[in-house]
Amino acid sequence: MATIRRLQDVDAPAVAGIIERCLREVNSRDYPIEIIERMCGHFTEHRVRELATQREMYVAEADGIVGTVSRDGNKVYTMFVHPSVAGRGIGRQLMRHIEALAAADGHDHMETGASISAHDFYRRLGYVDVRSTDTDFGLNFILRRSLP
Repeated sequence: MATIRRLQDVDAPAVAGIIERCLREVNSRDYPIEIIERMCGHFTEHRVRELATQREMYVAEADGIVGTVSRDGNKVYTMFVHPSVAGRGIGRQLMRHIEALAAADGHDHMETGASISAHDFYRRLGYVDVRSTDTDFGLNFILRRSLP
């Protein structure tokens, strides 16, 4: 199990590194290199710090930072887990953490946009497809899950 906590400014380089590694090692299986490069250029240390001022960002720690997720109300953003620890439940733990926060705030569902690479992950967590859209970062699935 990992410890989940709010992102601190000093965490930005590690989070940007995890995002870039995920994009290059995982998402590159589903997207062309030009989209991967565009996404990597978007999620810089500076951008991570900027996003942290716009929404709640969290990190998962287990011998260092191994994952991140953010939320704005009941919307999920920027969910990434380091490829070396994928499949160990850290992504599920991050998602359940922000779902509990959203439920405590009175929301009855969560919604997220998912890449082709993350689509099955969200479906395994009980999210259902609402629609799909084309974005500057390629095909994106919009999914929703009711909260208890």
